[in-house]
Amino acid sequence: MLETAPLQLRPGSSAEFEKAFAQAQALIAAMPGYRGHELQRCLERPDHYLLLVRWDSVAHHEQGFRQSPEYQQWRALLHHFYEPFPTVLHYEAVPACTAPLPT
Repeated sequence: MLETAPLQLRPGSSAEFEKAFAQAQALIAAMPGYRGHELQRCLERPDHYLLLVRWDSVAHHEQGFRQSPEYQQWRALLHHFYEPFPTVLHYEAVPACTAPLPT
């Protein structure tokens, strides 16, 4: 399962955000059900990012991470950068329409 979070930051806060994210990523990576993540910076829009997180299930994200003490630390490190607060959505692959990405 893939969690997506488009992140729009307060103008001019990208460098500070990236430093905070570098610290925060250890919190999410230690959670049960976590599979991996990517933070992508937008090339056309300054202060825009896309966070992609792979989980075993929505429950691992919503109940496991979001209801944990680690989430409170994540929140303290990162949430003050967002303007507006992101809408997080969850996706699953469509097997007949999915191919591995080339390496």
